[in-house]
Amino acid sequence: MGKKKRVKIRKLLERGEEVPEVLVMGWVRTRRDSKGGFSFIEINDGSCLSNLQIIADHKIEGFPGVAMKLHAGSCIGVIGKLVQSMGKGQNVELQADAIEVYGPADTEEYPLQKKHHSFEFLREIAHLRPRTNTFGAVMRVRNRLAYSIHTFFQDRGFVYLNTPIITTSDCEGAGEMFQVTTLNLANPPLDEAGIDYTQDFFGEKTSLTVSGQLEGEVYALALSEIYTFGPTFRAENSNTSRHLAEFWMVEPEMAFYDLEDNIDLAEDFIRYLFSDVLEHCSEDLEFFNRRIDKTLLERHKGIVENRFERIPYSEAVHLLEKSKHKFVYSVEWGCNLQSEHERYLSEEVFEKPVVIFNYPDTIKPFYMKANEDGETVCAMDVLLPRLGEIIGGSQREDNYEVLAKRMKEKELDPSHYQWYLDLRKFGSAPHSGFGLGFERLVQFVTGMENIRDVIPFPRTPKHARF
Repeated sequence: MGKKKRVKIRKLLERGEEVPEVLVMGWVRTRRDSKGGFSFIEINDGSCLSNLQIIADHKIEGFPGVAMKLHAGSCIGVIGKLVQSMGKGQNVELQADAIEVYGPADTEEYPLQKKHHSFEFLREIAHLRPRTNTFGAVMRVRNRLAYSIHTFFQDRGFVYLNTPIITTSDCEGAGEMFQVTTLNLANPPLDEAGIDYTQDFFGEKTSLTVSGQLEGEVYALALSEIYTFGPTFRAENSNTSRHLAEFWMVEPEMAFYDLEDNIDLAEDFIRYLFSDVLEHCSEDLEFFNRRIDKTLLERHKGIVENRFERIPYSEAVHLLEKSKHKFVYSVEWGCNLQSEHERYLSEEVFEKPVVIFNYPDTIKPFYMKANEDGETVCAMDVLLPRLGEIIGGSQREDNYEVLAKRMKEKELDPSHYQWYLDLRKFGSAPHSGFGLGFERLVQFVTGMENIRDVIPFPRTPKHARF
């Protein structure tokens, strides 16, 4: 194909005008031959959902040898003239002058011969599923959302922070963490308490992080506003459509923000992301609206156009208690709201996103600021219809004595968090933050039912390979 510069299919389709000579490269989706001595080849290069149709005259130089390799899955390059199409379904098509096969695909072995495969089957071939329409669209939407996240915070002066993946801190206090060690597991060194971690690589017990929040607070209390966007891990043995062992979190932390400021930012954030993806991923979202969830576009537009409802936890419990809906989990003040409760409030009661705030301190982590009532903390959750919680956050406790007391109540050793307590000793300030699970966001935006289908390579119990 010489040194001619390749043009992406998306650019050609967007322009929709004739081009005398152009080079395209991609993977064959379909091929059919006509009796008139022509082949119609659909190729896709991943730049958009749509394929480009190639018209190949069997008389072009070298075609008989190439034809033997032009099967679904083959990677090819084509030089030709882009012309207006006379057929249905496309504005332009490429009349081939030369075709080169870079990598053939054996028709007997290539697993994507059929047009429709179950998502369960495609998870078993995670290295090939990106070539399907659905997973190509998922990853383009995921990419745009990641770009929008950075744009949102960068435009507001936030500093992007890379927090540690290896840590000694358990932010949530749940204990469901993956341990990191170089010790010989068959014969670890022992002391009176058990395994002697002083002989481990870091000299103490370490794990993969469940959150970058605590480290994020360190820099928020110096740079004012920061955000993290990186991988987090939870060793929760759960095989559901909502859980992953490895996932990505977006976690801003802001000095001088109270709870209301935090809620304002979270709402602006969500509405910005949905507005941006509706504008820049319209083709892919229309595909999901047709194939996955026919109410998807309507729901997304509603999120952009409507302000979120805000109610305290006590009112939320009251609304649930007086409802006639039969819940699997009973509701009473002090309970953790389940997904069914959150969805009922956002779908049935308010029919739009809902922010619940001021939760009981007994069900929330140690770092959340205590309210004056002595029973609740300055916590907030953002709920979306059809999903439930998408964001969880709080104003952080900035009083040294109160924070130390909360740690002991949660059975945490304050000596393990002395650096965190020091932030309350040396120039403490009101500050807040929240976390958003990136895969849950992608799942909601695309309408995909299983969270394993919105991350390139899902990591779940008993599954760490492709």
